Amino acid sequence: IKQKKRHMGDTKHFCPVSLKENFVLYPGLQEHAAKYKEKIYYFSTAEYRDKFLKNPEEYVAHNEPLQAPPLRVCLLGIHGAGKTTCAREITDKLGIFHIQFEEYLQELILPKTKRKVGPSSDEDHEDDNKIPEELEDFSQTITKTETEKTKQEVKLTDEEEAIKANLMDNTELPPEVLDKIVPDWWKKEPFRSTGFILDGFPRTSDEASYLSERGLCPDVAVYIQVEEDDILSRLFPPRLKKWKDKQLKKKEYKKKLKELKAKERV
Repeated sequence: IKQKKRHMGDTKHFCPVSLKENFVLYPGLQEHAAKYKEKIYYFSTAEYRDKFLKNPEEYVAHNEPLQAPPLRVCLLGIHGAGKTTCAREITDKLGIFHIQFEEYLQELILPKTKRKVGPSSDEDHEDDNKIPEELEDFSQTITKTETEKTKQEVKLTDEEEAIKANLMDNTELPPEVLDKIVPDWWKKEPFRSTGFILDGFPRTSDEASYLSERGLCPDVAVYIQVEEDDILSRLFPPRLKKWKDKQLKKKEYKKKLKELKAKERV
C-alpha cells in the first residue's frame, strides 16, 4: 500500500540512467532508490544511482516528457510454432524490424560456407558432394584443381566456427560471440529508434540471463505454444514434397549419367 502512495519520478519504476544512456526501459530495484525534489527514483544498479546523484538534472524531464524507447519484442516457441508468420504480420502492422535469429546467423557465415548449414541442409550437402565425384571421368583436370583451391581457401574464424556449431548441433554461443551480434539491435541505428521483433532468441536460460546481465530488456516476451499434431500437419507436407522433388532430381541425374556413359563408350 505504501508503495502505491509513493511519489515516483518521471520514469516511474524504470531506471532513468538506463533510459538516458542506453535507451532501454530497465526496471529499477527498491534497494537502489534515491530521492530528488520530493520524487523517488529507482535504479537498475548502485553505480547508476550514484551517477544520477552526481548530476540529477541530466536524467530528469525539463520542458517536455522523456521520450520512451520503441517496442522491442522477443518471440519464442519451438520450430514450426508459427513464430515467423506471426512476426511478419506484426512487423507489417507496426512498422518495426523483423530479426530472424537463425537466418541472421546463416547470413554471417554464408559468404564462406556458400550454402546454408544445419540439420535441414545436410541432405542437400551430401547430394551436392556425390555429383562431382561421379562426374570426375567427364570433367577436366582444371576443375579438380579449382575445387581443391576453394577447399583450401575456406577457413572459418573461431567466431564463425562457434556460429556453425550452433546451427549444426545447437551448441550454445559464447557471450563474446553474442556481444558482437545482439547489443547492436538495442544500441545502434536503425533498430535503436525503430524497434524490432526478435524471432527465436533467447532459446535457453543462459541466453536469457545474458540479456539480463547486459541490460538488454525486451518490453514484451511472447511464447507461442502449439500442439505436436498441429506442428506435424504443418511441417510434414512441405518436407515430403521437398523429399519427392529430390528423388525426382536424382532419377533425372542418373538418366543423364547413363546417357553420357553410353556416348563415351560409342
